[in-house]
Amino acid sequence: MKHANAKCLLNFVIVNLFMISAMSCAGSSAGFDTVESDKDRIESSNIDEAQLNQLVADNTDFAFDMYHQLNYEEDNLFFCPHSISLALAMTCAGANGETADQIKQALRFTLPQEELHSAFNALDLALTERDADNKKLDLEILNSLWGQKDYPFLSSFLDTLALYYGAGFNTLDFVGDPEGSCAIINEWVSDCTEGRIQEAIPPGQLDNIATLVITNAVYFKAAWKYPFNEKLTRDAAFNLLDGSEIMVPMMYLSGNQHCDTGDTYEEPMLNYTQGDDYQVLELPYDGDLSMVFLLPDEGMFVDVESRLDGEMVRGMLEDLQSTKVHKVSVPKFSSEPDRLRLKEILSELGMPSAFIAGVADFSGIDGTRDLWIDDVYHKTYISIDEEGTEASASTVVVLTKYSLRDSLAITLDRPFIYMIQDMETNAILFVGRIMDPSL
Repeated sequence: MKHANAKCLLNFVIVNLFMISAMSCAGSSAGFDTVESDKDRIESSNIDEAQLNQLVADNTDFAFDMYHQLNYEEDNLFFCPHSISLALAMTCAGANGETADQIKQALRFTLPQEELHSAFNALDLALTERDADNKKLDLEILNSLWGQKDYPFLSSFLDTLALYYGAGFNTLDFVGDPEGSCAIINEWVSDCTEGRIQEAIPPGQLDNIATLVITNAVYFKAAWKYPFNEKLTRDAAFNLLDGSEIMVPMMYLSGNQHCDTGDTYEEPMLNYTQGDDYQVLELPYDGDLSMVFLLPDEGMFVDVESRLDGEMVRGMLEDLQSTKVHKVSVPKFSSEPDRLRLKEILSELGMPSAFIAGVADFSGIDGTRDLWIDDVYHKTYISIDEEGTEASASTVVVLTKYSLRDSLAITLDRPFIYMIQDMETNAILFVGRIMDPSL
């Protein structure tokens, strides 16, 4: 780390919030049956520390590969890469052959299949300890399976997800009541995210196609270790990339004016580092989680962002050193980005086979190669204020049994002949042809 006085820490841009994994989140909702596995969640971990570190490194690499894939517009961006990794790791448990290899490639998983699931479980066990005795930290995470009733899912697949992910298995009637099934899953995710994620699955997306839906939902709420004083929040300028500025509510953490009494208090020691063209600051929550801010120097945002990857982030985090900071200014904001459909992005990252009927191999789920992923949906919410942070996310993987061999798609996009007939007698009443529909 370069030893230098901290530059004015204003207008930080969030590029990485926290890495969170899955713990079982009990929940219930009317309208579905729960099938209990006879396998209990593994509650102790004997995984090698190197394997756990490898999973974290792989997840970080994926996080910033996904960041660049999503960064196609000049809008705000917020997503939960770990939720995506977790949902697709569960999906990978039922994949074989090239499909499994491609999922691992797209998610940057390098651990063998069995070690991968053990490592996710170990990471979860570590994270479930974070809020065990901390009333100011709430970390609730849900993994669950929703399967078509009477469908012959393999017990080995269900057991793997029960053992390593604490994922319960619930049956629904996607074929007979797709909208009702969609509503049940959305309500369950909403309940587990304190109502922040209302529609994990968009209406109409399960119309008679779903056979298995794999869900992950996350709710996170934590208080700052060093809270901002609400009385100091005021409108201040935020400089946009095009050189213009807007006024936004800016929160202040100051060693001179923090307390309500007006008394000073000792300036906080915060983890900080800087590179040639950026600064990095870590703000801790009241617990073992934190928010990390990366602030490129003026005029350097595009250049710094273009270089951002897992290796660069790991280097930043390793370089952080405790530093006395006089003042921190952070915009107060909340954001609920549009729902993301990840099919095309995940295909580009390396797993196209999983989305192709007749090519995908999810034989580990049902013993056949009839299943394929219809789409992966991701929804998030975040709010940052003087007291702390509230964030939630959901990732939904929808697998279907229908394939191109089971249904037809016909497009009348060339000249055709048509007839009007009496269906009872087959008498032809009218005959015609269309050579040019515009005439």
